[in-house]
Amino acid sequence: MSRSCVCRQGARLPHRTAGVATVPCVADQLGAARPVGRSLVAAAAVGYVAGLVPSASLAARAASGGAVDLRTTGSGNPGGANAAAVLGRRWGYGVMAADIAKGAAACVLGRRLAGDPGQHVAGVAAVLGHCYPVTHGFRGGKGVATAIGQCAATLPLSVPVDLGAAAFVATRRRRGGAFPATIAATMTWVVASVLWWRRQLPNAWGGAVTIAHPLAATASSAVIAIRFRSTSGGSVRPPGAEP
Repeated sequence: MSRSCVCRQGARLPHRTAGVATVPCVADQLGAARPVGRSLVAAAAVGYVAGLVPSASLAARAASGGAVDLRTTGSGNPGGANAAAVLGRRWGYGVMAADIAKGAAACVLGRRLAGDPGQHVAGVAAVLGHCYPVTHGFRGGKGVATAIGQCAATLPLSVPVDLGAAAFVATRRRRGGAFPATIAATMTWVVASVLWWRRQLPNAWGGAVTIAHPLAATASSAVIAIRFRSTSGGSVRPPGAEP
C-alpha cells in the first residue's frame, strides 16, 4: 500500500506503509535540519560568550585594586602564567582554574543546546572567545587553559596524556618558551582524538566519540598555535615589554 505527501514546493512524494519503511518527505527533512542548525549556532554563541569571561583581568583587579593590567605588565598575556608571575602563584592558579572551567562549562552548555556536536562547537568557540575577544579588540590570551577545559569535557582520558607530553617537552627544551610544550600537548590531543574515534575507546562523560572529536581538537589547536605565533613568536617577552 502506498500514499503520498505534499511537500512545500507542491511535489507529491510517495510514502510506502504497511510494514515497508516510509520514505520521508524532503520538506520534512529540511524542516528538521533547521532547528539543528539553529541549535549549533546557539551553542557557538554561548561558547564564545563563555570564552569572553576575563578571568585574568578580574584576578588582577581583585589582587591590586585595579592598579595592575596584565595586558601591559609582565609578558602582556592575560593568562594564568602571567598572572602567577605578576600577582603571585595563588592568583595564577586561580586564573588557570577559571579558564579551564569556562572551557568545560562551554562544552556542557553546548551539549545541552545541540547534543554531542554542540559540545565541540561550543568548545572551539570558547577558545576563540578567549583568544580573540570582541570586548578587548580581539586581543586575548593564548587559549591553552580553556582548551584543557574543552578536552576535559569532551575527551577526559586524554588530558593526563596531553599534559604529560607537554611536561616531557618542557623539561628537554629550554628555548622557545611555552610554545614547544604547547604544540606537543595539542598534537597529542589531536592524535588521541583520532585514536579514540577509530578504535571507539571508552570516553567516560565525553559522549560517543565521532569524527567531531579530532576535528574540534584540530580547530582549537590551530587557534592556539596562531595566537602564540602572532603575539610573541612562541616565546615569552621580558617583563615590561609591550604585548
